Amino acid sequence: MTTGTVQDNPAESRYELTVDGHLAAAYYKLSDGVITFTHTEVPKELGGRGIGSQLVKGALDDVRARSLKVVARCPFVKGYIEKHANYADLLS
Repeated sequence: MTTGTVQDNPAESRYELTVDGHLAAAYYKLSDGVITFTHTEVPKELGGRGIGSQLVKGALDDVRARSLKVVARCPFVKGYIEKHANYADLLS
C-alpha cells in the first residue's frame, strides 16, 4: 500500500491525502480559532484500507499543533474522535 502525507490545502479548505493517485479529503471551515469539519470523502478505490482514518488522524494532529478547537459536523470525524478519546480534548 502506498500512503502519502496528510497536507492542509487552505485554498480549498480541506486536508488532503493522495494514495495511489486518488485524493481523499476532509473539508472544513475555519473561523476564530475553531475548525469545523463538514465532510470527508474517500474514493471508492481506497475504501476499506483505513485511508479515511489516516486522513482524519493527520488532520487532527495538525489541528492540535495549531491550537485550534474542533467542531465535528462530519459524522466520520465525529466517529473517529469518539473511538480515539485522546482527541476528545480538541472538541469545542
